[in-house]
Amino acid sequence: METADVTALTERAVDFHGHLCPGLAMGIQAARIGLAECGHDRDEDVVAVVETDMCAVDAIQALMGCTFGKGNLVHRDYGKAAFTFYRRRDGAAVRLLARPDLHAWIDPEFAAVRARANDQPDDAEAKAALPALAIRYAERLLACDPETLFLRTAPLTPAPRRASILSSLVCEHCGEAMMESRSRRFAGQTLCIPCFLAVEQKV
Repeated sequence: METADVTALTERAVDFHGHLCPGLAMGIQAARIGLAECGHDRDEDVVAVVETDMCAVDAIQALMGCTFGKGNLVHRDYGKAAFTFYRRRDGAAVRLLARPDLHAWIDPEFAAVRARANDQPDDAEAKAALPALAIRYAERLLACDPETLFLRTAPLTPAPRRASILSSLVCEHCGEAMMESRSRRFAGQTLCIPCFLAVEQKV
């Protein structure tokens, strides 16, 4: 991809997310591969499954058209920098997993200072140095061929089904409406998840 294209993608992602950071840069690079493999979504044909809630997800939303509202952005809380893209109409799919040595490989100084800041919360020197190093690291990520940043693996599951519109039920405890598929039954009552958890804890 041409440098001008990367610049335009970065500007769009930053406008959506609010600032440039390493996580957003990683998401931009993952989205570049996703766009090449599956394209941009218009009508829920392209799906992104993300295994993290880090900043990278904002880049994927901004650049690929996969969103929570359309139901074609699925969050699985595994804590992994992994992103799977599917194209429903022909079965195209790719799972990208960030290299485990990515930080140290791209910018050893950033990796070391970040580790210090995490391990020693009172290290004022590390905390002061980290913001500028993070920007430098993000810029170095964006300068890379995205294929060098990720390991390609097989998708963990088939493409998620399309979002469906279900009936609403009313919680018999709080009186609030909820999606039928998120309701819980307890002691003969239909409950929303918060009320179910509250009642369950009391038992």
